[in-house]
Amino acid sequence: MKYNHLTKLSSGILLSSVSVAANAQAAEAPKQSSAITTPNVIYIIADDLGYSDIEAYGNQHISTPNINKLAKSGMAFTQFYAGTSVSAPSRASLMTGQHTGHTKIRGNKELQPEGQEPLDPTVKTIAQLFKAAGYSTGAFGKWGLGYPGSVAEPTKMGFDKFYGYNCQRQAHSYYPAWLYNNSTKETLDGKTYSQDLIHQQALQFIRDNKDKPFFGYLAYSLPHASLEQPNDSILKMYDGKFCEPKTFTYNGDYAGTTKPRAQFAGMVTRLDTYVGQVVAELEKQGVLDNTLIIFTSDNGPHTEGGADPEFFNTEKLLRGTKRSLYEGGTRVPFIANWKGHVAPGTTNNQLAAFWDMMPTFNELLGTQTTWTQATDGISMLPAITGQGTQIEHDYLYWEFHEQGGRQCVRKGDWVLIRQNISTTPTLELYNVEDDLAEAKNMAAQNPAKVQELVTIMDTAHVHSSIFNFGK
Repeated sequence: MKYNHLTKLSSGILLSSVSVAANAQAAEAPKQSSAITTPNVIYIIADDLGYSDIEAYGNQHISTPNINKLAKSGMAFTQFYAGTSVSAPSRASLMTGQHTGHTKIRGNKELQPEGQEPLDPTVKTIAQLFKAAGYSTGAFGKWGLGYPGSVAEPTKMGFDKFYGYNCQRQAHSYYPAWLYNNSTKETLDGKTYSQDLIHQQALQFIRDNKDKPFFGYLAYSLPHASLEQPNDSILKMYDGKFCEPKTFTYNGDYAGTTKPRAQFAGMVTRLDTYVGQVVAELEKQGVLDNTLIIFTSDNGPHTEGGADPEFFNTEKLLRGTKRSLYEGGTRVPFIANWKGHVAPGTTNNQLAAFWDMMPTFNELLGTQTTWTQATDGISMLPAITGQGTQIEHDYLYWEFHEQGGRQCVRKGDWVLIRQNISTTPTLELYNVEDDLAEAKNMAAQNPAKVQELVTIMDTAHVHSSIFNFGK
């Protein structure tokens, strides 16, 4: 049996569990009503949440009832990919509609004293797309795409409101000394849990904009390390539940914990609780039925601070974690929920990635926008709504600029990974339909396929003087 679809992973969480092909719907999607206006959009992006870290995608240890509800009443994608396998370039791909062979930010380039390499201000973001269409726009959580005072602060890249961490390195602590309110640095006492503050700001944004169209980008840091949170009822759900490892290695950037498995599980359930409260707020304000909610993650699971993705990957189907370009590093959960427009309880195996969001939202906005910016993406709207014909990708492409450099191409069922680019490059070829775990390197048996994908790889990569694989 081939396990490329969520029906195996979800174990009954998705009640109808209908596998939807890229160009033909196995379950009829609800017909769009002309009485419903272009929707609000809430885009929830978790930080380092692995493909199998939630129940709807196969996890057997962690409770995520609210995300389950989103999946049961919406559509879960089984072959959706992040921009790459670390935060900044993955989010840059999302914001710009460009894959990491084209977008400016291709790695986690840290700057001092605070912040990361800024986005190219001449390349528009999805926030600017919504703003041009008359939407109120807000970003809440982690930015990491332009240091304080740079040309790419959130409020200079299309967001009316920002609250959270400008610098992703500062987001390693959940009890920070400061957060940013727009461009203003707000000092904290170091004892306040940042995610609660950020979450309350996100809920207030919904309340403030209930009478106008809005786009909310909710970029919670959970469950990224450090593994820390309030010692409340959520964490206590997991206290003593797991046999904790006796020893593990800490990175100096992260706070220590003696119960990393309980902490990680609690952080995922805490994120799930926030998701439930967002949905409840939308319903309370009377806008839930006209809101497209998307839930996803920026890359695969991390191993920092004692995190144990091998333990929580209960199905053991995907190889690799954060920073790898194996499936486990880039394939992420993606749930779309929009009442009356998305077939409930369905799965979809459309190949899609972060850079598809720009054209998807552009099509969603329809006549409200005349956006013409070039993109590497294609609109996923037909796959999400079941309306129209879904175009398929010829290929997907990723870069990674640490640990010697990596590139990856997926074309159809074939995946080619080039490792150790700056030293001694090697090539690995996998058929992920037959070998989802990427256990058997087929490069030697398929030289023509290797050459085909190498040619794509070399064409997709445009030289960057900032990120050049160490050459």
